[in-house]
Amino acid sequence: MKTLSLIGIGPGGPEYLTMQAVEALRTTDCFFMLEKEGRGKDELIEARRTILARYLPNANPRLVTRASPPRCMDANGYREGVQQWHERKRVLIAEMIEQELAEGERGAFLIWGDPSLYDQTVSLISDLVAAAPERLELVVIPGITAVQALTAAHRIPVNRVGEPIAITTGRAIRQQDPRAIRNSVVMLDNNAEFQHLTDQDLEIYWGAYLGCGDQALAAGPLDEVLEELLALRERLREEKGWIMDTYLLRRR
Repeated sequence: MKTLSLIGIGPGGPEYLTMQAVEALRTTDCFFMLEKEGRGKDELIEARRTILARYLPNANPRLVTRASPPRCMDANGYREGVQQWHERKRVLIAEMIEQELAEGERGAFLIWGDPSLYDQTVSLISDLVAAAPERLELVVIPGITAVQALTAAHRIPVNRVGEPIAITTGRAIRQQDPRAIRNSVVMLDNNAEFQHLTDQDLEIYWGAYLGCGDQALAAGPLDEVLEELLALRERLREEKGWIMDTYLLRRR
C-alpha cells in the first residue's frame, strides 16, 4: 500500500503550519510538486522549499517536480474546460505515484492554504483511491486558509452576529445580485470583480500574498478606496508577475 498525504501549508509563511502538518512532513518519503508556467510562479515552488528547509533542516528530502498541465478554455464552456484540465492533472498525478513512489512509501503534495477550500487535488486523488483502494491511501491534513489569514490581519471576525457568510469566487460574485451580499469572502478573482460593485454601500477588506513577507492590505468603503486599490493591485501584479489576493465584501 502506498500513502499520499495532502498537507495544508497555510497561505504562505512557514509559521502557519500546524503541528499535525509538521509531523506529516517528517514522515514523508517523497514530496511532489507541480510547477506552473509564467513569470513569478517559481516563487510558489520556492515557498514550499523554504517550508521543507525550515522543518526538515537535517534531511535531504526527495523532491519530484513536473510541469503542471496548462489550463485551456474549452469551446463548450467553462465547466467543460475545467473538467478536461482536471483529467490531465489526474493522469499526471497517477503517473507520478506509479513511477516515483515505492510500495510502503508515503508521498505528499504541499497544498497552498487548505486542501478542502478551492483546491481540487482531494477530488482528483479520491478518484484514484476509488479505482484501487487496496493500493493507495489518501490522508488529508487541514491548513490555515487565506480567509482566516485575511480576517486576522484586519483584526475582524469573518461574520457579524446573526449573519451568514459566503465564500465564493470572482466569477460567481460578478454574477450575483449585489443586494444579496452581506458577508462575502471572494477568492480566485483574476479580474478585480469588486470594481463592478460600487454604489452598493459595501466595505472591502482586501489582502494580497497573505502570510508572506510582502503581504499587502487595504480596507474601507469600497466606493472610497476603489481607485487606490485598483492601482495597488496592478502595481503588485506588475512587480511580481502574479497576484494572489482575497477579500471580504461586507454590507455597511
